Amino acid sequence: MMDWQAIWLSLRLAASTTAILLAAGMPLAYWLAFSRRRWKFLVEAVVALPLVLPPTVLGFYILLAIGPRSPVGALYAKITGGMLPFSFQGLLLASVLYSLPFTVQPIASAFAAVDGKLMEASWCLGVSRLATFRRVVAPLALPGIATGAILSFAHTMGEFGVVLMVGGNIAGVTRTVSISIYDQAQALDYAAAARTSIFLLAVSFTVLALTYALQRRFWWRFW
Repeated sequence: MMDWQAIWLSLRLAASTTAILLAAGMPLAYWLAFSRRRWKFLVEAVVALPLVLPPTVLGFYILLAIGPRSPVGALYAKITGGMLPFSFQGLLLASVLYSLPFTVQPIASAFAAVDGKLMEASWCLGVSRLATFRRVVAPLALPGIATGAILSFAHTMGEFGVVLMVGGNIAGVTRTVSISIYDQAQALDYAAAARTSIFLLAVSFTVLALTYALQRRFWWRFW
C-alpha cells in the first residue's frame, strides 16, 4: 500500500516551495538578467551552488544555520517556541534553498531574452518599471516562468538528501515520498516501494510533459 501521508506531505511541500520561490525568485531573476554590476557573477555562483553541492553537504550547512544555537534558530525558537530542524518549516526553508536555481535560472534566461527595445519604448511612453514588467516583460517571459515553477515543483517532490539531513524521518511531519520509498525498500517491501515509485515517476513525467506542451503552445500562438 502506498504511503499517502508521505505523498500528501510531499505535494504540500512542493506547492509551498514553488509559491515562495516564485515570489522571491522573480525579483532576483530580474536583477540577474538586467543588472550590470561587475560582481554579479558572485551572486550567480551562489544561486547555482545547490546544483553542484552534494545534497548532504548542503543539508549539513543548512542544519547548522538553523540549529537552536544559531542566530536564526534562536530567533525562531524565541518567537514560536519551537525548533526549525526536524520540522516542516525547516524542511520548507531547506527546500527553497535547494530548489532555488531550478526557479531562478530559467526565469532569468527568459527575462534576458526579452527585446530591450520593447522595454525602452514602454519607458519612453512614461510607463513605470513595475508596469512595464507586468505588461511587457512578464507576458513575454511566461514560458520561462512556467518552466521555473514546474521544475522547482518536480525537483522538490524528488528531494532526498537535503530532506533527510534537515527534516529526518518523522511520519506526518517530515517523511516525504522519497524517504518513504527508501524505508519501504529497507524493509524489503519492494511491492509498496514499486507502487510509490511509479506514482512519483508519473508525477514527474506529467509535470515535464506539461512544461513542454505549454512552451510549444505559447510559441505557436505568438509566432
